[in-house]
Amino acid sequence: MEVLQGGTQLLPWGTGVIALLLTVVAVCSLRSLMDHWWRWWVMKPIPGISPCYPLLGNTLLFEREGEGFFKQLQHYAEELRHLPLFKLWIGPLPVMILYDPDSVEVILSSSKHIEKSYLYKFLQPWLGTGLLTSTGDKWRTRRKMITPTFHFAILTDFLEVMNEQGSILVEKLEKHVDKEPFDVFFDITLCALDIICETAMGRNVGAQENKDSEYVRAVYRMSDLIQRRQKSPWLWPDHVYVLFKEGREHERNLKILHSFTDTVIAEKAAELENAKQGKCDADGNCEGSGPKKRKAFLDMLLSATDDEGNKLSYRDIREEVDTFMFEGHDTTAAAMNWVLYLLGHNPEAQKKVHRELDEVFGTSERPVTMEDLKKLRYLECVVKEALRLFPSVPLFARTLREDCYIKGYRIPKGTNVLVITYALHRDPEIFPEPEEFRPERFFPENCRGRHPFAYVPFSAGPRNCIGQRFAQMEEKALLALILRRFWVDCCQKQGELGLAGELILRPNNGIWIQLKRRLNSV
Repeated sequence: MEVLQGGTQLLPWGTGVIALLLTVVAVCSLRSLMDHWWRWWVMKPIPGISPCYPLLGNTLLFEREGEGFFKQLQHYAEELRHLPLFKLWIGPLPVMILYDPDSVEVILSSSKHIEKSYLYKFLQPWLGTGLLTSTGDKWRTRRKMITPTFHFAILTDFLEVMNEQGSILVEKLEKHVDKEPFDVFFDITLCALDIICETAMGRNVGAQENKDSEYVRAVYRMSDLIQRRQKSPWLWPDHVYVLFKEGREHERNLKILHSFTDTVIAEKAAELENAKQGKCDADGNCEGSGPKKRKAFLDMLLSATDDEGNKLSYRDIREEVDTFMFEGHDTTAAAMNWVLYLLGHNPEAQKKVHRELDEVFGTSERPVTMEDLKKLRYLECVVKEALRLFPSVPLFARTLREDCYIKGYRIPKGTNVLVITYALHRDPEIFPEPEEFRPERFFPENCRGRHPFAYVPFSAGPRNCIGQRFAQMEEKALLALILRRFWVDCCQKQGELGLAGELILRPNNGIWIQLKRRLNSV
């Protein structure tokens, strides 16, 4: 395979059988072959990757695993940095690749191009058409209904959960002090999963104590299965997918996930009904519900109404709960891991974080408050710079609702557009020496005049991430708890991470750190 204007050779892994399957899928799934040829012709002037075959596109050239595929995308973006965009064909599906701020702005700032890519279709068996995957009027109505659930007062209640689960995490990390390097990635991810379970559903699944729970395993396996299917056009048709082992495993995990959510929703609905019927005592304890529980995202969904006073249906509620379970733990966990990795490599920045923490907390190990979070300005810059270098969502996609022009190129309606956040954040014109870790880039005086679409870790425009305040709060709170007690060292080189740009930016080889107890910690 060669990249336009040169590049390295990458070996194809396709076989005759896969090529035949791709052809059958292409013919069956396209509205018409004429439509495909028309797109092919209109997009011919746009730079692309070769060789590219009719109907098969570039698919046979793609690496199967997340790490290899992400390296390919990085390679293309680096080789074609001088161009504002280029195209790939995933089987019969045209995909425009964007990593230039001006090009990205055309799509993300638009109120018309809000439809998620065809590739998000494979999330729908799990998430339905909730806030992440819906479009049009349904998305606008749902977004308006759900936005109030992220009110400041509600986030303050969620901070209590973050402190409790963060304390469990810190105690788990204690056993690694002054020991050999260990992989911290999974520890932090389990903590984030406990937080999202309790804040989204009001259910403590105890993932930090029971990492082998059926639900926890299903969450991770489902994410992996979805990502693999997205890159395999021969697995796109549902009636074909179920014939494969992966398709059957997908169905088993789907039942586990939906069964768990169904049970929790039913329990919450019963609690709400008991409260309405006056079956609760003065302390808020209801019949059959056990001790009083904190209000969760699910509680608010059960009482949310639209402008006409209509409530969400049972299916609507499950869609949103599952969406927040999917989106709300891996992303924040990844961000926190990358912060520890980068601070472990940058001791001067870590010293500045510790000085700031000491100014705010002294030697106390009290819980983190909202007022504390406002004062942790340097830590916030550290988190932002970590998200620049290692964005939790390294790429995201849209489908164009109408023709548009980007840098003079005509992009036809129905084309999928893929924004590579990882490459966008490394534009040397905007971030000099882009591979260097410099939290000072995000000091207010250094952000003035910066292109508003050069840094989009939470997307941007009408479909920006509704939970970004929740994520930033969790990241700062947990990092404050960890770094108040420990000094972090890391000798792992970036080439040893095994970066995989899947649904999130994940290090296949983990994040290996060493911990030392801080001298002034309690």
